Amino acid sequence: MEGFFFPDTYTIPRETTVDELLEIIGRNFTAHITTDMQNAFTNRGLTLYQAVTLASIVEREAVHAEEAPLIASVYLNRLAINMKLDADPTVQYALGYQADLNSWWKNPLDLSDLQVASPYNTYQNIGLPPTPISNPSLEALMAVAYPESSPYYFFRAACDGSGYHNFSVTFEEQIANACE
Repeated sequence: MEGFFFPDTYTIPRETTVDELLEIIGRNFTAHITTDMQNAFTNRGLTLYQAVTLASIVEREAVHAEEAPLIASVYLNRLAINMKLDADPTVQYALGYQADLNSWWKNPLDLSDLQVASPYNTYQNIGLPPTPISNPSLEALMAVAYPESSPYYFFRAACDGSGYHNFSVTFEEQIANACE
Protein backbone atom coordinates (compact mmCIF):
# COMPACT_ATOMS: atom_id res chain seq x y z
CA MET A 1 0.00 0.00 0.00
CA GLU A 2 2.89 2.38 0.65
CA GLY A 3 3.13 4.79 -2.22
CA PHE A 4 -0.51 4.36 -3.18
CA PHE A 5 -2.15 5.99 -0.13
CA PHE A 6 -2.75 9.32 -1.84
CA PRO A 7 -2.20 12.26 0.54
CA ASP A 8 -5.71 13.60 0.94
CA THR A 9 -8.53 14.09 3.42
CA TYR A 10 -10.55 10.93 3.90
CA THR A 11 -13.90 10.67 5.66
CA ILE A 12 -14.15 7.06 6.72
CA PRO A 13 -17.25 5.74 8.51
CA ARG A 14 -16.41 3.98 11.77
CA GLU A 15 -17.91 0.67 10.55
CA THR A 16 -15.68 0.54 7.44
CA THR A 17 -13.85 -2.77 7.09
CA VAL A 18 -10.17 -3.00 6.22
CA ASP A 19 -11.04 -4.28 2.75
CA GLU A 20 -13.43 -1.37 2.20
CA LEU A 21 -10.79 1.08 3.43
CA LEU A 22 -8.23 -0.32 1.01
CA GLU A 23 -10.77 -0.01 -1.80
CA ILE A 24 -11.46 3.64 -0.90
CA ILE A 25 -7.74 4.40 -0.83
CA GLY A 26 -7.16 2.60 -4.13
CA ARG A 27 -10.03 4.40 -5.86
CA ASN A 28 -8.78 7.77 -4.66
CA PHE A 29 -5.27 7.07 -5.94
CA THR A 30 -6.61 5.90 -9.32
CA ALA A 31 -8.79 9.01 -9.59
CA HIS A 32 -5.67 11.21 -9.47
CA ILE A 33 -3.64 9.32 -12.08
CA THR A 34 -4.81 10.48 -15.49
CA THR A 35 -4.38 8.61 -18.75
CA ASP A 36 -1.98 11.36 -19.86
CA MET A 37 0.14 10.79 -16.76
CA GLN A 38 0.18 7.03 -17.31
CA ASN A 39 1.22 7.59 -20.93
CA ALA A 40 3.96 9.99 -19.78
CA PHE A 41 5.28 7.36 -17.35
CA THR A 42 5.28 4.77 -20.13
CA ASN A 43 7.05 7.17 -22.50
CA ARG A 44 9.78 7.54 -19.85
CA GLY A 45 10.14 3.75 -19.72
CA LEU A 46 8.47 3.47 -16.32
CA THR A 47 5.65 1.26 -15.15
CA LEU A 48 3.12 2.87 -12.82
CA TYR A 49 4.78 1.10 -9.88
CA GLN A 50 8.23 2.37 -10.89
CA ALA A 51 6.87 5.89 -11.39
CA VAL A 52 5.28 5.85 -7.93
CA THR A 53 8.53 4.55 -6.44
CA LEU A 54 10.52 7.35 -8.09
CA ALA A 55 7.90 9.94 -7.11
CA SER A 56 8.15 8.74 -3.50
CA ILE A 57 11.86 9.63 -3.56
CA VAL A 58 11.17 12.99 -5.20
CA GLU A 59 8.54 13.63 -2.51
CA ARG A 60 11.14 13.17 0.23
CA GLU A 61 13.83 15.23 -1.57
CA ALA A 62 11.81 18.26 -2.69
CA VAL A 63 11.35 20.69 0.17
CA HIS A 64 9.93 23.18 -2.33
CA ALA A 65 7.43 21.73 -4.81
CA GLU A 66 8.71 23.91 -7.66
CA GLU A 67 12.01 21.99 -7.56
CA ALA A 68 10.35 18.57 -7.91
CA PRO A 69 10.45 18.47 -11.76
CA LEU A 70 14.17 19.29 -11.73
CA ILE A 71 14.90 16.71 -9.03
CA ALA A 72 12.92 14.14 -11.03
CA SER A 73 14.99 14.99 -14.10
CA VAL A 74 18.24 14.27 -12.22
CA TYR A 75 17.01 10.84 -11.17
CA LEU A 76 15.66 10.06 -14.64
CA ASN A 77 18.99 11.12 -16.17
CA ARG A 78 20.79 8.78 -13.77
CA LEU A 79 18.42 5.88 -14.45
CA ALA A 80 18.93 6.36 -18.19
CA ILE A 81 22.65 5.59 -17.86
CA ASN A 82 22.40 2.98 -15.07
CA MET A 83 23.98 5.33 -12.57
CA LYS A 84 23.25 4.86 -8.87
CA LEU A 85 20.58 7.28 -7.64
CA ASP A 86 22.53 8.13 -4.45
CA ALA A 87 19.26 9.28 -2.88
CA ASP A 88 19.51 10.12 0.82
CA PRO A 89 15.81 9.40 1.48
CA THR A 90 16.28 5.78 0.42
CA VAL A 91 19.04 5.39 3.01
CA GLN A 92 16.88 7.11 5.62
CA TYR A 93 14.11 4.64 4.80
CA ALA A 94 16.54 1.71 5.04
CA LEU A 95 17.77 2.88 8.45
CA GLY A 96 14.22 3.00 9.79
CA TYR A 97 13.16 4.65 13.02
CA GLN A 98 15.95 6.37 14.92
CA ALA A 99 14.88 6.27 18.59
CA ASP A 100 17.67 8.62 19.69
CA LEU A 101 16.41 11.22 17.20
CA ASN A 102 12.74 10.35 17.64
CA SER A 103 12.48 10.32 13.84
CA TRP A 104 12.03 8.02 10.88
CA TRP A 105 14.12 10.31 8.69
CA LYS A 106 17.65 10.76 10.03
CA ASN A 107 19.10 14.04 8.84
CA PRO A 108 21.88 14.61 8.17
CA LEU A 109 23.25 11.21 7.24
CA ASP A 110 26.88 10.34 7.92
CA LEU A 111 29.22 8.28 5.77
CA SER A 112 28.62 5.11 7.78
CA ASP A 113 24.88 5.38 7.07
CA LEU A 114 25.60 5.18 3.35
CA GLN A 115 27.05 1.70 3.90
CA VAL A 116 23.85 0.17 5.31
CA ALA A 117 23.16 -3.17 3.64
CA SER A 118 19.67 -2.86 2.22
CA PRO A 119 17.96 -3.18 -1.16
CA TYR A 120 16.67 0.35 -0.45
CA ASN A 121 20.17 1.85 -0.27
CA THR A 122 20.58 3.55 -3.64
CA TYR A 123 24.18 4.42 -2.77
CA GLN A 124 24.88 0.66 -2.91
CA ASN A 125 22.39 -0.52 -5.55
CA ILE A 126 21.73 0.60 -9.12
CA GLY A 127 18.15 1.41 -10.04
CA LEU A 128 15.06 2.04 -8.00
CA PRO A 129 14.46 0.59 -4.55
CA PRO A 130 12.08 -2.40 -4.46
CA THR A 131 9.07 -0.38 -3.24
CA PRO A 132 7.99 3.22 -2.73
CA ILE A 133 9.46 4.85 0.38
CA SER A 134 6.62 7.32 1.00
CA ASN A 135 3.22 8.31 -0.32
CA PRO A 136 3.96 10.85 -3.07
CA SER A 137 1.89 13.96 -3.60
CA LEU A 138 0.30 14.82 -6.92
CA GLU A 139 3.15 17.32 -7.43
CA ALA A 140 5.78 14.59 -7.09
CA LEU A 141 3.86 12.27 -9.42
CA MET A 142 3.49 15.08 -11.96
CA ALA A 143 7.22 15.84 -11.66
CA VAL A 144 8.04 12.27 -12.68
CA ALA A 145 5.46 12.32 -15.48
CA TYR A 146 6.55 15.74 -16.75
CA PRO A 147 10.09 16.45 -15.50
CA GLU A 148 12.14 19.41 -16.57
CA SER A 149 14.57 18.66 -19.35
CA SER A 150 17.99 19.15 -17.80
CA PRO A 151 21.62 18.15 -18.23
CA TYR A 152 21.98 17.57 -14.47
CA TYR A 153 23.18 14.39 -12.78
CA PHE A 154 23.80 15.79 -9.30
CA PHE A 155 22.19 18.01 -6.69
CA ARG A 156 22.73 18.83 -3.06
CA ALA A 157 21.09 21.03 -0.48
CA ALA A 158 21.99 24.70 -0.78
CA CYS A 159 24.19 25.91 2.06
CA ASP A 160 21.83 28.69 3.11
CA GLY A 161 19.36 26.38 4.89
CA SER A 162 16.55 27.44 2.55
CA GLY A 163 15.63 23.91 1.53
CA TYR A 164 16.54 24.66 -2.07
CA HIS A 165 19.17 22.69 -3.98
CA ASN A 166 22.19 23.40 -6.16
CA PHE A 167 22.26 21.33 -9.36
CA SER A 168 25.30 20.30 -11.36
CA VAL A 169 26.27 18.36 -14.46
CA THR A 170 29.57 16.91 -13.25
CA PHE A 171 30.80 15.42 -9.99
CA GLU A 172 33.46 18.12 -9.88
CA GLU A 173 30.72 20.78 -9.90
CA GLN A 174 28.90 18.81 -7.19
CA ILE A 175 32.02 18.91 -5.00
CA ALA A 176 32.39 22.64 -5.64
CA ASN A 177 28.81 23.12 -4.36
CA ALA A 178 29.70 21.57 -0.98
CA CYS A 179 29.08 23.59 2.14
CA GLU A 180 32.15 24.67 4.08
